[in-house]
Amino acid sequence: MTKLTGNTDLSESLLSNHKPVILETQGLTRYFGKAAAVNNLSITVEQGEVFGLLGPNGAGKSTAIKMLTTLLPLSTGSATIAGYDVTHQSAQVRRLFGYVPQALSADGSLTGYENLLIFAKLYDIPAKYRQRRIKEVLDFMGLQAAAHRLVRNYSGGMIRKLEIAQSIMHHPKILFLDEPTVGLDPIARTQVWQLVEQLRVDYDTTIFLTTHFLEEADNLCSRVAIMQQGQVVTKGAPNELKASLGKPNATLDDVFIHYTGDQITSGVSYRDTARTRRTAQRLG
Repeated sequence: MTKLTGNTDLSESLLSNHKPVILETQGLTRYFGKAAAVNNLSITVEQGEVFGLLGPNGAGKSTAIKMLTTLLPLSTGSATIAGYDVTHQSAQVRRLFGYVPQALSADGSLTGYENLLIFAKLYDIPAKYRQRRIKEVLDFMGLQAAAHRLVRNYSGGMIRKLEIAQSIMHHPKILFLDEPTVGLDPIARTQVWQLVEQLRVDYDTTIFLTTHFLEEADNLCSRVAIMQQGQVVTKGAPNELKASLGKPNATLDDVFIHYTGDQITSGVSYRDTARTRRTAQRLG
């Protein structure tokens, strides 16, 4: 298994080797009433990179992902994935991505194999290829021995692996991960990120993630964008952002606090806290 290894324009200067852009947004905005949950989000993501969208709870990260995965309509602006318009070509877009939400998406009353079979059918994988593809993802995720056990008896790390397996059944070009390690212990969290990195290395899968673990983002992401109150306040490679502070031994936590004026754990609502605890309890 593969091991993990204040300028708002930094990221645009760091697009490397002229790799194709797989995701692009221009002025992406979503209103709820008169409030803009996401306000004028303009980013580009290269094929095969790990891109992190960071910010306090309520900054607009999950709303942005829901728009990009066609779960929420855009209020204004545009977004494309592999050249397909998220609004006007949503059917084509859905074939190109995998999505692992923060909340559990695996059915605990079914076995791991049965969950994967359902997703194989949902993704229209031809019947003659389903068994082979299910075996491939079970092997890749290290879940062969647990394939015929009920998911309710899985550990938290195994459930997350299964959910990632579900999301890659159709070989997506881009994988969206919304707080994928919430509620996991440190060992399970490391295992999940090793698998994510292996996906990128072995299959050139683009990873678009949100996380509150800034050390994870620092280690995994080639570039990040930090949001505050619906807007991107800075973006760039972690090392460049840390250097922009002019502070010896600066961390990504320092960058986060500098640009948002907030701690990563502040501003958490009762609903957010309750949801996170429910997820952690179910995973544990």
